[in-house]
Amino acid sequence: MFDRLSGIRARIGRRPEKIPAPAPTRSRQHNLFEAAATYVAGRAEDDQDRMEEAGGWVSPEALSFGVDELACRAVIALARERGESPGTVARSLLGLPAA
Repeated sequence: MFDRLSGIRARIGRRPEKIPAPAPTRSRQHNLFEAAATYVAGRAEDDQDRMEEAGGWVSPEALSFGVDELACRAVIALARERGESPGTVARSLLGLPAA
């Protein structure tokens, strides 16, 4: 059995060496959702440096869209968790009276 495997390996040749991945030429790109999550977390923790860093990853418009999307998803998740409507949860989070 081992002789057969040796013969097959000899015909196929050695396994190719692993080629290392090229070193990145510039810093990693962040997507708008990473930027929004970092920005909002920084804001919640009153971390101005983190907010500014995240704000530099994407355009202001993209960051705004990402923060809006995060807010919508958070309200929906809380509404499901509480068994309430998204409108009720949103108003509650902002300290507004029930509609």
